Amino acid sequence: MKKGLTVYQIAYICQGEVFSGNKDVVCQNFVKDTREIKPGDTYIGIKGATFDGNSFYEEAFSKGANCCILEKEYIKKNNISVKKPIIGVDNTLEALKNIALYKRNNSMANVIGVTGSVGKTSTKDMIYSVAKTTFKTLKTEGNYNNNIGLPLTLMRLNDEEVAILEMGMNHLGEIDYLTKIAKPHISVITNVGTAHIGMLGSRENILKAKLEIINGMDSNGILIINNDNDLLHEYKKAASSVNIVTIGIENPSDFMATDIVLNETSSTFKIKYQNKTYNIYVPVAGRVFIYNSLIAFAIGMLLEINPANIIEGIKNFELTKNRMEYFKIDDDITIIDDAYNASVDSMKSSIEVLSKYKNRKIAVLGDMLELGDYSQSLHEQVGDYVAQSNIDILITVGKLAKFIALRAQTKESKTQIYSFLSNEEALTKIKKLLQKDDVVLFKASNGMHFKEIIEKLK
Repeated sequence: MKKGLTVYQIAYICQGEVFSGNKDVVCQNFVKDTREIKPGDTYIGIKGATFDGNSFYEEAFSKGANCCILEKEYIKKNNISVKKPIIGVDNTLEALKNIALYKRNNSMANVIGVTGSVGKTSTKDMIYSVAKTTFKTLKTEGNYNNNIGLPLTLMRLNDEEVAILEMGMNHLGEIDYLTKIAKPHISVITNVGTAHIGMLGSRENILKAKLEIINGMDSNGILIINNDNDLLHEYKKAASSVNIVTIGIENPSDFMATDIVLNETSSTFKIKYQNKTYNIYVPVAGRVFIYNSLIAFAIGMLLEINPANIIEGIKNFELTKNRMEYFKIDDDITIIDDAYNASVDSMKSSIEVLSKYKNRKIAVLGDMLELGDYSQSLHEQVGDYVAQSNIDILITVGKLAKFIALRAQTKESKTQIYSFLSNEEALTKIKKLLQKDDVVLFKASNGMHFKEIIEKLK
């Protein structure tokens, strides 16, 4: 696909109007945040809940933007007159979608869509690590997985051969919107858990929302699912009109993991596929990364990548920043920072990783948010898991996380348990408790601001 679009082409695609400047200026990189603008970028002004991105057009131009896409109403209301190109559109979000659709429809890339309650980002990262061994590959950066982030990712498409797009949601209809822009050839559902259950009401509704990903696929599309997940397993048995590929550890699947060895910071296992066995090394600990590896391996085979390259890609994969970050502080104390988000499944996964360490283990767990009426029972589930996981010290922070502590206290466990309402109180206690060679896990929803505790410990 030809790199870049002219101002005139963009106006045509968006049914917009060129209000000023040279119509032949070429736009290649699109940005919605003036703090990220580099010379030659095209700025798109998007209205937020507390600000109007249209109003930052002057700052965008001062930082080197070659063009701004703004809403006509704002342009006319403020009598904007500049020499550089400005494209006026009725709605900048709709313009974002239309440009992304144009780029997608004119790309030859194999598009892979990834969703799930847990592990979307790490699965995307692992698929990317596999695909880039053979193909020029594009992936969603960071958490650009919503109605703004996904189009912006597609708008970076040029001559890539594979594009890996993460799709997030917390309401029905959101993934339907994203997948109809992405039009994936291969869709992935990592699992169906309890994240956002407070907004969706039930796991069955979460499944329904995740399955919207297939709405953008044509009849040749392939859906990859985790066959060990109860709801996906039942869906597989009932589905008849979708091409499904399964991965699993427990239930018989197309791609099976066996001989699993979980270590402190890595794992090894074997993948069985079509009467052949492949030895896999994963550079990150945790059972969840076995599932991620199975998905990445399956996609590698579907893309006809040499198995040796697939194995190498899994071996060398790197997590997106803020996911399971490991670092040391004084006295060789290991910090595991996994405090970007939290659900029951991701909590259990992180606790499992912590439990594999031989040194003294401290779990600092905060509130899991957006669980609605299920909040207490789901926090109690985590308490049950902590009690059986050989954790030495449990520290909870928050009104909801207190249910983790209360439940763990009812079990026959040697775990020392402390519960606090604020980060400051927890930090004070952590500092008093820390000893040489401790391993400390931090896990909570991002809204709990555990980064504050971690930065002060650093």
